[in-house]
Amino acid sequence: MFSRLRRSVGRFFNKSRKINHEPINKVSLLVIIVLDLFILGSVFAGLEDISRWPLSPQQTYPCQQEWQQYRNSDADDKDYSMIRENLYFPEDDFSYRPPSYQEASEGHLGDVSSICLRYERAENALSTSASKTLAKSINDTQAEIDSFTNKNINIRQQYDSTLLEEIAGQSREQSINDVSAREARQEIEQNERAIAQRQPTLDTLKATLVAAPESQTFLNLLNDTEQFNSVDEAYQQAAFWYPSIQLLFQGIFLLPLIVLASAIHQIAQRKNYGYIALISWHLLVIFCIPLLWKIFEFFQFGFLIQWLIEALEVLLGGLRFLVNYLQILLFPVIGFGIIKFFQKFVFNTRLQAANRVQKMRCVSCAKRIRKYDVYCPHCSYKQYQKCHSCHNLTYRHLPHCKHCGSNQPLDL
Repeated sequence: MFSRLRRSVGRFFNKSRKINHEPINKVSLLVIIVLDLFILGSVFAGLEDISRWPLSPQQTYPCQQEWQQYRNSDADDKDYSMIRENLYFPEDDFSYRPPSYQEASEGHLGDVSSICLRYERAENALSTSASKTLAKSINDTQAEIDSFTNKNINIRQQYDSTLLEEIAGQSREQSINDVSAREARQEIEQNERAIAQRQPTLDTLKATLVAAPESQTFLNLLNDTEQFNSVDEAYQQAAFWYPSIQLLFQGIFLLPLIVLASAIHQIAQRKNYGYIALISWHLLVIFCIPLLWKIFEFFQFGFLIQWLIEALEVLLGGLRFLVNYLQILLFPVIGFGIIKFFQKFVFNTRLQAANRVQKMRCVSCAKRIRKYDVYCPHCSYKQYQKCHSCHNLTYRHLPHCKHCGSNQPLDL
């Protein structure tokens, strides 16, 4: 098996750096490698673009995350916070309004959830003139409360310093603190009274904003468990299938390129177009690299693997690290099976040799030769070997002697 692998690697590098079995110069090889890297980057960029063509779960169900955060929140004022966060003030320079759900999905394949569109309409309806007026009053009142709170914090932080200044007999004009130690308690109590006076007003304004008809419509939707479960289940299902859908579209992007490069390479080999054969071979390799990479990603994130992991977690009692052990053992077995399959059915030396002999081509390089050529005029490969039974010359790599029919070893 190692000799086969060694020959395969040798043929790979020969095809990558030779034209009609003659090595190309180093400058040309360097140019080809630079072009390979440029094309490889373009291929990955194309894969990235086409993978974003179908709508992602976040684009199909854009309201799910915000809705989930609201339902998971235990804060007492979560209703007010949710409404306040979704108010839009276009007159504020810092206020940024993201594109609508429908606008964000333009140029993509798929449709936005109808429930999320309804969610967006209810969200946009919050920004009425009355609600904006209430929100600004709330902001102003809250700013006053914060101002008094910060003053008290500063006074408490400065109290020890002002007390030391008075003990030392320092004059008030030379003090760096806002309030003297003697006046500190009085100032703190006065600020606390101001806070207590404004807090009911703030609570009333918040309650009025929450009680507005538009706010209640929005909150009723947020608290509709049936609607949320519908969105959440659809989102989880979309997230489960999305990696596989991406791989499908990436395969659609890559397969035509691989088929075209392979066909051109085979035609160029048959017609001895050396330069075209070399370039098409490099293109074929470049197109296959991303495909193998994406298949590897599928084995990590594809739906079949997800199903298998979930089933194993159930069987193993939810011990995730045991699943990782199984993955470490399973992937080499899968890789070995893939290698054996390609060696036996795709790159089988005897199958390739049989087809080439029937078409009067070299059993090594597949170029056309004459019927009784012992050595290939293109690659100098010997076409015949002695039969171990009758000692007549028979084709190499074929399972039976053409004279006596005895079995032939694969390598002599």
